[in-house]
Amino acid sequence: MKQNKLSPLSIRQSAYFAALGLGMTLAQSASALDLGPFTLTGFAKGEISRASNQCADCQLIPGEGRHRPWADAIADGKSFGTRDRNVTLFQPFLSTKEFDLGNGFKAKALLSQRWRDEKEDIPGIMYEKNATLMHENYGSIQVGAFPTRSWSLADYPYGTNVGIADSWASSGAGYGLLQRAVRVGSPLMDVANGDLHLEATYDAGDANWKVNKPAFYELYAKYVKGPLIVDAVAQSAKNGQAVAWGHAPFVATTTQQPFIGQNNTPLLVGGNQQSIVMLMARYQLNAKTDLYGGVRHNKWSGAKAVVTGYVAPNALWNDMFNVDGVDANSNKAYSASSTDFSLGAVYRFAPKWSVNSGMVYLGKASTKNPVERGQSNTMTLNTFGVGYEIEPGFSVYGFSGIVNFGKKGLAPLSMPGHGAFTGVDPRVAKSGNWMGAGLVYTF
Repeated sequence: MKQNKLSPLSIRQSAYFAALGLGMTLAQSASALDLGPFTLTGFAKGEISRASNQCADCQLIPGEGRHRPWADAIADGKSFGTRDRNVTLFQPFLSTKEFDLGNGFKAKALLSQRWRDEKEDIPGIMYEKNATLMHENYGSIQVGAFPTRSWSLADYPYGTNVGIADSWASSGAGYGLLQRAVRVGSPLMDVANGDLHLEATYDAGDANWKVNKPAFYELYAKYVKGPLIVDAVAQSAKNGQAVAWGHAPFVATTTQQPFIGQNNTPLLVGGNQQSIVMLMARYQLNAKTDLYGGVRHNKWSGAKAVVTGYVAPNALWNDMFNVDGVDANSNKAYSASSTDFSLGAVYRFAPKWSVNSGMVYLGKASTKNPVERGQSNTMTLNTFGVGYEIEPGFSVYGFSGIVNFGKKGLAPLSMPGHGAFTGVDPRVAKSGNWMGAGLVYTF
């Protein structure tokens, strides 16, 4: 019997779809644990740091969302200064091994959740709970819960490798986690002497919402040619939570309950739209140096302030965005757009040593809102880090950074909160710095 040989393209396809099926590149570790038909991988990470210009509970109403105008005020008499900041992350990946279904078809499933500081990262939201069907000639289809490409790639490798994972991946108008999604991917294609992969993703959001139904769409293209890797993402979402948090789960227009009014009729929380177009690239300059860059354009429709219910004596409000006030009868929401940038570099100066540097710039927003909501502010964040690989899968690292805002006041619209990413609140301080150390173990 004549044996069919795999072409170089087929070999690349198999490896590529193996990585896509796991969702997170960290799952490809050297110490994976085989448990019968399952494979257990994951990572654990801990950091300690010390940062300047930190202000605990400086906001007059602690914990209130930044786009609610009554949350703008700063409490009197609060002190701010240098404080310690610590964080732990743990995320296991339980994956089935690939099942050979015959005729070139393979299937696998993946379950994963993340814990931050020993608590579920985003309560009620799974990171991975999906099944994937693959064929080297026809592509792949994935169904269930999984991260978007816009967040997962911006987080790793474009953010993690240069010390800007949170500030780059968790900002902007995109969404990061999908719960009821389907993703269709093309087979790997030869284009201009390089490899091209295309994907389309749809998520239906929360099925309980009958008015202003959620709908999410994402297009993704990955192109690899020699030392160059280009990742392009276009994302459009309707009736998700109105936020500037690129890590946000896509569910529905508001997380507030109840959203059912008198006579069991749905309260008319207004619809909204958000979208991003993102281009990121990596280039291996030489055997020791990797360069990173990204650009992202954000668009928000805005979300009008609406009362969704009452818990005496207070009203419950929706997740408003870029409003000119909170008069329930006359407030307006305004559309806005902005452009953000990232840069970074990694230099491996010894077999186990490396240094890295990253930068994120969140730009001013264009909007017709006559009320200042942060659209005239900017943020520039710079990082420097050093890493040492103790052994495969186990590394320690040190890091430092500085953040500068364009002016004192409300944070740029691309930020999910005024003190996001660094703990430096631009309403209190225009700049701040930090340094720290951490360790990460992948298994």
